[in-house]
Amino acid sequence: QVQLVESGGGLVQPGDSLTLACATSGFPIDNYWLFWFRQAPGQGLELVSYMTSIDTHTFYSDAVRGRFNISKDSATRTLYLQMNDLKPQDTGLYICARDQHGNERGQGTQVTVSS
Repeated sequence: QVQLVESGGGLVQPGDSLTLACATSGFPIDNYWLFWFRQAPGQGLELVSYMTSIDTHTFYSDAVRGRFNISKDSATRTLYLQMNDLKPQDTGLYICARDQHGNERGQGTQVTVSS
């Protein structure tokens, strides 16, 4: 059974850092591109970052490039998103997925950036 379970969200102040984790099971993590999306209240899914499978190239949206870093630990089958210098506009439900449309995904972890 394919599972993706996010954790690490919380309420932080502008300028703070957070690291999100996505624990996976039921599929070979190294064979899939892995994605982080976010969804602000009342908005659709926004692609934040992804990592390709074999060569582990990374992509970041313009909104987060230079502040966020995606990584994975194949031994523990965990995907990470290190988020630095957080801004109020980073607020949202952060979701990891193994497909580019966000259909095969976890339940998400809430990140709220507020002073």
